[in-house]
Amino acid sequence: MVFLLALAALLWWVFGTLNDKGQLEWALWKPFFTGTEAWTTYIWPGLQNTLKAAVLAVIIALPLGAVLGIARLSDHAWVRVPAGIVVEFFRAIPVLVLMIFGLALFAEYTNVSSDDRPLYAVVTGLVLYNASVLAEIVRAGILSLPKGQSEAAMAIGLRKNQLMRLVLLPQAVTAMLPAIVSQLVVIVKDTALGGAVLTFPELLASANTMSGYYGANVIASFTVVAVLFIALNFALTSFASWLEARLRRSKRGTGAVLGTDDVDDINAAEVGGPHKTDGV
Repeated sequence: MVFLLALAALLWWVFGTLNDKGQLEWALWKPFFTGTEAWTTYIWPGLQNTLKAAVLAVIIALPLGAVLGIARLSDHAWVRVPAGIVVEFFRAIPVLVLMIFGLALFAEYTNVSSDDRPLYAVVTGLVLYNASVLAEIVRAGILSLPKGQSEAAMAIGLRKNQLMRLVLLPQAVTAMLPAIVSQLVVIVKDTALGGAVLTFPELLASANTMSGYYGANVIASFTVVAVLFIALNFALTSFASWLEARLRRSKRGTGAVLGTDDVDDINAAEVGGPHKTDGV
């Protein structure tokens, strides 16, 4: 109750201050509610670029992070150590620095056009940083499973790759999903760094141009952009919550037990021929 009262008082103070400064006048908010010019000229192109950068980064970072996370759990030092170095290195560098280095890299050593370089740099920075973070999420999710899962799987004859693919990863995905979604939200929001520094025309950058065109309605422009970011991230988290609940329901066991014959069939299928039981 104390928090709600304090929040109400804060909102009342903000509302009063904006009203005194003339920021709530209809003329400043009118472009977003009457006509489509603001949406088609500024907001929609910026939103498209934000979604393009975020989707490309997610598509690349998710599998790359999974590979690095699994590699860090490898029994072979020549796999585990380089993966650990890559993860720790890129996880320690701010994503904005990675974007700036990416822009310089594409300008110096590639033939990417100057119009496309900001997009490439933003995606590169997002992928390198978030893949490293996702690798740690994957590694932690797998290590969080009870040790008996691995011991039981090895006891019935599953190989290491089968153990990871058939036993550990399916269970770890459900446990990792909230953390993965949180990182995906970070990817969506971090696209704004490209607009602030690399002149990438994403949603937040469009608010600057839009506010200047409509008579310095900064509060109105950034409020609309903030609402769009909130709606976008809320849709993402809502979908993830639905998916997590669905995965948990689908993994409720039916009481079936995996027998040795089933394991033999799995091994035979991976080898590529029928399993011979005579004399084996």
